[in-house]
Amino acid sequence: MDTTVKTHDVTNSAAGAGPSAEGLQPFLHDACVTLYAPSFAISHADGQIDGDADGFYHGDSRALARLTVAADGIVLAPVGGALEGADRAAFRSVLRGLGEETPDPAVTLHRRRRVTPGRLEETLEVGNAGGRHVRVRLIVTAGTDLAPIERVKSGYARNPVTATVAGGGLDWSRDDIAVRLTSSPAPAAVDPAAGRLEYELELAPGSSWSAVLHCDAAHQDGDQFPAPPADSLPWRTPRLRSADRRFDHWLSQSSADLDRLRLTDPENPADQFLAAGAPWFLTLFGRDSLWAARMLLPLGTGLAAGTLRTLARRQGTKSDQGTEEQPGKILHEVRRATQDFNENFSLPPCYYGTVDATPLWITLLHDAWRWGLAPDQVEQLLPHAESALAWMRDHGDADGDGFLKYIDHTGRGLANQGWKDSGDSIRYRDGRLAAYPISLCEVQAYAYEAARGGAALLRAFGRPGADRWEEWAERLRDRFRSHFWVEDERGPYPAVALDGQKRPVDSVTSGFGHLLGTGLLNQEESALLAARLGAPDLDSGHGLRTLSSDSVAYNPYGYHIGSIWPHDTAIAVHGLVRAGFPEAAASLSEGLLTASAGFDARLPELFAGHGAATDARPAPYPASCRPQAWAAASSVMILQSVLGLSADVPGGTLTVAPGFAEAYRPLKVEGLDVAGGRLDISVDADGTAHVDAPEGLVVKRQHLTPR
Repeated sequence: MDTTVKTHDVTNSAAGAGPSAEGLQPFLHDACVTLYAPSFAISHADGQIDGDADGFYHGDSRALARLTVAADGIVLAPVGGALEGADRAAFRSVLRGLGEETPDPAVTLHRRRRVTPGRLEETLEVGNAGGRHVRVRLIVTAGTDLAPIERVKSGYARNPVTATVAGGGLDWSRDDIAVRLTSSPAPAAVDPAAGRLEYELELAPGSSWSAVLHCDAAHQDGDQFPAPPADSLPWRTPRLRSADRRFDHWLSQSSADLDRLRLTDPENPADQFLAAGAPWFLTLFGRDSLWAARMLLPLGTGLAAGTLRTLARRQGTKSDQGTEEQPGKILHEVRRATQDFNENFSLPPCYYGTVDATPLWITLLHDAWRWGLAPDQVEQLLPHAESALAWMRDHGDADGDGFLKYIDHTGRGLANQGWKDSGDSIRYRDGRLAAYPISLCEVQAYAYEAARGGAALLRAFGRPGADRWEEWAERLRDRFRSHFWVEDERGPYPAVALDGQKRPVDSVTSGFGHLLGTGLLNQEESALLAARLGAPDLDSGHGLRTLSSDSVAYNPYGYHIGSIWPHDTAIAVHGLVRAGFPEAAASLSEGLLTASAGFDARLPELFAGHGAATDARPAPYPASCRPQAWAAASSVMILQSVLGLSADVPGGTLTVAPGFAEAYRPLKVEGLDVAGGRLDISVDADGTAHVDAPEGLVVKRQHLTPR
């Protein structure tokens, strides 16, 4: 999924980190990330901010690169640290040997962190539980390079910025960002050259001392995408109680993270969307924001509406090769400034290099309508839908062969422009890279679903063109069957793509999951893919591998060639349920729950694809973002799939078909949403479903028989 630089240019995609590893992407797997978009903090597990990607960030800039606490002449021994929701964390350390009369620790440091938009707050509390008076000098050291985030991601820090003293604290500024660190109470001494704040502590037995540090960061021209008011959540927060408490915990942590990933459109602050993820993608992304909003539709249509309108305001109106903009096209990402990663890789502030955001935008509008988005809001967006449909026909299919495809025209942008956007992701079975332009299998499924959904919207609202787009979709379906299907010793399957010579790129990938349930496949074809997805080369036991482990190019640490992405697995689970294969869905769902427990319920952007056969706990992909919007939103899509939940508010129906809920029964979820009303569902231990739905909807209860 995630793109942009999320984008691993091939030269950087194997990145590792460390103070001496300049030019390599920093590792994040053991970091503590607290966030409240558009700000976040990254630290070591003990709370110290010092090195690699560590820092306090605001609006794509690193405001602090260092914030450490030390005791002069005393060893600080970490004894615990943990997140408290999404925007808070706490850490404890023992001041070894200080005031100790027995082997028991006597003096401890409790460090509590809170992030709010534009501010990092650190509360330091030193307590003396021993029987002696103690004296100690506490030293806080701060510093920054004020680096743009792409420099940090690429492993190249900037030179440190020298602080100045202001009001007992420290100030830094460069270009358009200003940062101030203050302390209450004021320190006993301040050394701006070293960035040191010093406190002289004297503690009687049973006493404590505390100080609060505030780091405030601001850009001269304000936030590009401001945070919304805390109490303006555009969805209901569900409450789940199931027989599998891992599921409950995952949904709860995901809800907290999604809340803090919210941003607003400054052109209309009432419209909210989800930033893609921290640390690298805390901004508007077409594909990511659309998928996350789609996954959250069972919680309400408010986020979908805000996401659709935010992207519609920035929909392409002209052809510009430098930005990849085209009329009707939905953008890939928006940044404050040009991102210069290296001499061969640079992205403009508003970049349109994506082949799938446009059909996904149409499908989100259709699905939001089905979940109850008000007709007047749908109708206002229909001209944008018509432009997006026209883009698929006129620009997405550049050579007229009937398939959506992409090529980087600039030579400095994303080589691959689907969700698997790393430069080495599209390969043949023998490991060779595919030549451009490339037509991805899942993008054809998105286009088919968008054309059918667009036709339904046009017909329902009395606009012309519905028949024409249904015919377009059927022609695409026939062409896909003729050109994409290949065969190996296990039978037929769709190639991951067609290359620039229209040859099938014949690797076995997780793309199968994106085809299911879209209507592109018939029942026999769906059954073939369901069997493939359930085989151990793709189903790792921790989720779905992006590339079969039987492939020549398979690498469990490969960004898109063997790793596991939670959103990719969730899409496959949902597709399997929609296509009528709940048993295969159950296995993948169980794998994700196992993985969620291995990551303390905060699933990362991706993790390594070794699988349950060799690793009881999933191994991290060291440079993965965490939290990530569509990884967190996957918990809601899995819940929707477990319940077999779908809505047709225009048709007056709601369907509940819990086809693989056995492992989670009894199950009760409160606070779902359909048509703006509350929806509660429970499934008893014997499988009996109870549904409390808004008035006016007919509830259809179905039992899915495994095929």
